[in-house]
Amino acid sequence: MRLQGLLVWHEHGFALVIGVLDGILTAVTFAGARIVVSSEPIGLMLAMRLAAATALSGVFVFFVAEYARLRGELVHAERHLNLTSRGYLATTRLGRAVFHEALKGAMLSGTCGFFGALFPLMAGAVLPGPRWLMLLVAVMILGFLGVGLAFVIRGSLIRWAMALVTAGSILTVAGVKLHVI
Repeated sequence: MRLQGLLVWHEHGFALVIGVLDGILTAVTFAGARIVVSSEPIGLMLAMRLAAATALSGVFVFFVAEYARLRGELVHAERHLNLTSRGYLATTRLGRAVFHEALKGAMLSGTCGFFGALFPLMAGAVLPGPRWLMLLVAVMILGFLGVGLAFVIRGSLIRWAMALVTAGSILTVAGVKLHVI
């Protein structure tokens, strides 16, 4: 069971982490001023729109970056194999597999980005209490993500958690200063 979990992490971990992290950090950056300064609350529709925008952007960015990286690996393999035709491997099943792998990762990353942004925003929109509750939820999720990452990669639990919590806090302050929405 543990080996199966490690294989899933190896295959999809990057997309999962990028998606959740991008979703949360984008949400606190865009909504920081609305949460801290504005008297107008974040409603359910705004939370959904922000999460959708985060997901769409994340899908595109992840796909382009991952596809370029994987195609670069094919080019590197061509050089090592001393293939005389440029782009040969990209025209084979390997090229199609690279495309589909990048697309699958992008969809997973986008889905995680959507829910990464939506969960803290919805917590603030639905739960009674102070509006900064959604910031607390976002920072707590970042802390748990840091602990999870540290556990998987055998890193310092405290350092990883603090690094992600600090990044979330800094981007929240930046969001308040930028006053995007």
